[in-house]
Amino acid sequence: MQYDDVVLGRRSIRGYKPVPVPRALIREVIELAMRAPSSLNTQPWNFYVVSGKPLDRIRTGNTERILAGVPESREVRRHGGYEGVHRDRQIEIAKQLFAAMGIERHDKERRQDWVLRGFRQFDAPVSVVVTYDRSIHGGDIGPFDCGAVTNALVNAAWSRGLGCVINSQGIMQSPVVREHAGIPDDQVIMICVAMGYPDDGFPANAVVSRRKSVDEAAVFVGFDD
Repeated sequence: MQYDDVVLGRRSIRGYKPVPVPRALIREVIELAMRAPSSLNTQPWNFYVVSGKPLDRIRTGNTERILAGVPESREVRRHGGYEGVHRDRQIEIAKQLFAAMGIERHDKERRQDWVLRGFRQFDAPVSVVVTYDRSIHGGDIGPFDCGAVTNALVNAAWSRGLGCVINSQGIMQSPVVREHAGIPDDQVIMICVAMGYPDDGFPANAVVSRRKSVDEAAVFVGFDD
């Protein structure tokens, strides 16, 4: 693929074929993603790639704790609820997804099932848990660099025929993820990425989120034209 094809064609994938992803292919994707820039080339990121029974145990532990009312325990700071235009965009994409899936506003059971899919990491065959070194915890640069490598990861996966969705629900119960993914205490759990072969028959996979325009996002200073 050309770079533009990857960036413009990529979508968040929330439905996957029940087909294993070869370890060698995931290694290739990670190797490509690690060309992402980082502050002073520090490369603070690490990847815990989970599949099979360990991933099933994470899914089970996440959903059981959420349904039992256990408070979330993810290891990166939240900013609270979205407001204003950010809340509007959040609602817009939710409406698109629910419409695609045929989930009515009053259908509490299907809405809850949709939420629980996130805690199950969308039943993807692979979860890539992105962490960074605890020695640099407390600053914003490490998480910023992990954001860069995560963006590179989902684009690299798309270029190789794999779909992804960046998924914070999957790491909200961090003790479960840490235990079953074998993540040591010297790592901070940043985010996880569900990965697999897209199921083209899954309606939500066809949803393309709207992006704000360059005029809304960019300010040009010092140009003559």
